[in-house]
Amino acid sequence: MAKKKETKEKSMEETLWESANKLRGSVEASEYKHVVLGLIFLKFASDKFEERKAELIAEGKEKYVDMVEFYTMKNVFYLPEVSRWSYLIENAKQEDLALKIDTALATVEKNNPSLKGALPDNYYSRLNLEVSKLASLIDTINNIDTLKDKEQDIVGRIYEYFLSKFALAEGKGKGEFYTPKSIVKLIAAMLEPYKGKIYDPACGSGGMFVQSVKFIESHQGSKKDISIYGQEYTNTTYKLAKMNLAIRGISANLGEMAADTFFKDQHPDLKADFIMANPPFNQKQWREENELTDDPRWAGYEVPPKGNANYAWILNIVSKLSENGVAGFLLANGALSGGGDEYKIRRKLIENDLVEAVLVLPMNMFYTTDISVTLWILNKNKKARTIEQNGKLKEYRNRTNEFLFMNLRDIGEPFEKKYIQFTEEDIKKIADTYHRWQEVEYGRNYGNIADFCYSAELKDIEKKDYSLVPSKYIEFKDKGEDTDFDGKMQLLQNEFYSLLKAEERSNKDLLALFKELGYEIKL
Repeated sequence: MAKKKETKEKSMEETLWESANKLRGSVEASEYKHVVLGLIFLKFASDKFEERKAELIAEGKEKYVDMVEFYTMKNVFYLPEVSRWSYLIENAKQEDLALKIDTALATVEKNNPSLKGALPDNYYSRLNLEVSKLASLIDTINNIDTLKDKEQDIVGRIYEYFLSKFALAEGKGKGEFYTPKSIVKLIAAMLEPYKGKIYDPACGSGGMFVQSVKFIESHQGSKKDISIYGQEYTNTTYKLAKMNLAIRGISANLGEMAADTFFKDQHPDLKADFIMANPPFNQKQWREENELTDDPRWAGYEVPPKGNANYAWILNIVSKLSENGVAGFLLANGALSGGGDEYKIRRKLIENDLVEAVLVLPMNMFYTTDISVTLWILNKNKKARTIEQNGKLKEYRNRTNEFLFMNLRDIGEPFEKKYIQFTEEDIKKIADTYHRWQEVEYGRNYGNIADFCYSAELKDIEKKDYSLVPSKYIEFKDKGEDTDFDGKMQLLQNEFYSLLKAEERSNKDLLALFKELGYEIKL
């Protein structure tokens, strides 16, 4: 008798993803995330509304069921009739279904000021989707009981799953709205954002904030002890972030609108206790020659070069730190070395004792690039001090002019066939090493580990001409040719960049000469 083949039951997320994928061909991959996530938001908001309405009726307060205040007091969005999921289900076969969804979202936003600018505006009508495909998606979402298990954060799980899947689907050059979860969890574990102001100058879909709150709650803290500030350049991603935070009941100030952090800073006077960020890597031509040359964010430093925004992001972050503030952010490895104004800025950051730790991450952690990137930790106060965290006093030893380098390139596990992620054990190992190095209790027991970590002094950095490439400091057991591969590649990259810039200048001079002779060449 033939053995019956066992089939793995599909998760709710997988089933929903398959249903959403049916929109392919009708809508661009970069677009249909908004179609799906807008509907999931409506289902969640409606379930919460109906639950609260039932509570009011059970308490004998039926006359208050249409008063907005009785919902907002419980952190629930008030939904008029046309915004309720039951109304959409009743009208799911109507030709004007897309218009009804747009009306539902607009009405929710109008009745709940905290959602201002968060929801898609006239979005579904503009897409001209087939009613049958839209109705099928609504039927699938209708099967999700968003309130079934409050501990499991069902809607948050779905959002997280979809954001990662959309980033995978969009691939290189897109998907910038999403930072892989294991990296965000590592940053939160290292910074320990228990209490104070948290800021992300390039917040994408809000993942840094979500993981910060999860970290606090997993350590029995309260999200009431933090306030969140962020900024996002792309309008659709700004809306994603606001929805992502709204479904979790996380209050945040993301500014009045989507805007460029450099040209329209929406938090000019902010001093944050924690900064967590994944700004765009190697952003080209972020300003013109004479723009932002006197910006107060660069005060005391050279103006960041217009050809690459890496150091503009660093100085923006430095300018936002409170006197005890700490920042964890990601940058392409090119920022670790190199000459010109970047060298001058990096040297001053080191001499001002702001750099605390530099960690090189494995390759293939991002959906948008396969390069290895670096996690920087900046600390505004590396002196001995005592800080209260989660009701406990934590002592920090004096680590002035000390720098921790970590090599994480051989850490992590594969997923989705070609990507790498950190496990919970990896995150604990890395964060514990960092905290042992920091704290009075363990600092004296910290020891450098070959291939993994090294604690350097300022004189070590000076000898290496202010390079922050970890492989220049960490001892490697294998003394083969590739030990300082990163360093060699950085030198090669810098030489190649200089050659390209020289060629660009020569071409400009040549074109100018022809123009003077009356022979203009148009490229």
